[in-house]
Amino acid sequence: MKKNGRDTVSQIIDQTMHFLVHNGFMVTAGVMCLVHATLLFMMLAFGVTPLVQFNILSVTVYAFCFLLCRLGHIMPVYVSIILEVTCYTVISTYYLGLRCGTYCFLFSIVPIIIYFGTFLFKGWARWSVVLMLVINFGVFVYLYLSFYEARPVFELDPASRITLVFFSSFMMVFSTIFYNFLYIYASEVQVKSLEQRNEQLSADAREDALTGLLNRRGFMPLLEELMKKDDAHFCIAFCDIDNFKRINDANGHEAGDEVLRHITGMIKKEMHGCNICRWGGEEIVILMKDHDMTVALEKAEYLRKSVEASPTLFFNNRIFTTVTVGLEENKDSYREPDDIIKVADERMYYGKQHGKNIVVWKSN
Repeated sequence: MKKNGRDTVSQIIDQTMHFLVHNGFMVTAGVMCLVHATLLFMMLAFGVTPLVQFNILSVTVYAFCFLLCRLGHIMPVYVSIILEVTCYTVISTYYLGLRCGTYCFLFSIVPIIIYFGTFLFKGWARWSVVLMLVINFGVFVYLYLSFYEARPVFELDPASRITLVFFSSFMMVFSTIFYNFLYIYASEVQVKSLEQRNEQLSADAREDALTGLLNRRGFMPLLEELMKKDDAHFCIAFCDIDNFKRINDANGHEAGDEVLRHITGMIKKEMHGCNICRWGGEEIVILMKDHDMTVALEKAEYLRKSVEASPTLFFNNRIFTTVTVGLEENKDSYREPDDIIKVADERMYYGKQHGKNIVVWKSN
């Protein structure tokens, strides 16, 4: 129960973060709209009429930005946020003075500039993010030098001034934490996505897409590693689906693909614990580890009979197929994987020339 509860909470958090990351601009526009609505009432209470009017304009701007986000126009929203906050900081500092702390709004957009800028700009255009940060800091220096000892147009009482300082400081800290949190989450998602993609690419490089069996690239290193051992004990089965071209010609290549999937599925089931490779076309090679010739022959013969007795169903058609198998056991004389595979291949070919649907386990 506790585990299920944790999983549910984890899913909710993940879904929430996914929404915030993929709707970051819209969420930002909405939050900024609420911030300026709050400032609107605060300035109304403080009696700062010019800033009441400016906040009405700001709320309108962010409502329009929210609409632009819904329509997919992101860049105008990015520019509007930076310009609006910068203008509001300058104007509010002019009317209320530096001690009211509204310059904190200037720092609150630093994470926004960086976070969204890294997604919007590519290549050399990303230097524009650095330029905006320099301008942002330059505006702060200008405000500090210009209004450090200047008398504000509206002198707020201590309680109102402290309230505004705490509010602007809170927005600065909140913005820093929130956008860093989003950045970390987005980075983690991207890293996981890249890891999964690399795993898939690695699997694709080793596996056959149609059957899910190993391809030569994935199979040969396993055989090479096994043959390096002095006491390597195994057999190789080289299988070929009989009359496969005739199946394709009579029923179509989709039917041929289905036959391949059906037979490879049977091989996986009957040869559990073995390494199986789609050698090419309708040829399949099986590495039967820890098998001597007696056991390998018994399994190969059982597989041959199973394939013969189990037709492939394709659009209500029953396609009967058989396989011819060449077997060879590892010997000290074999130094390379190709040596033993070649012998098993020759025995399979011999079986194809002498009736098919047979397991050949010794040279003739």
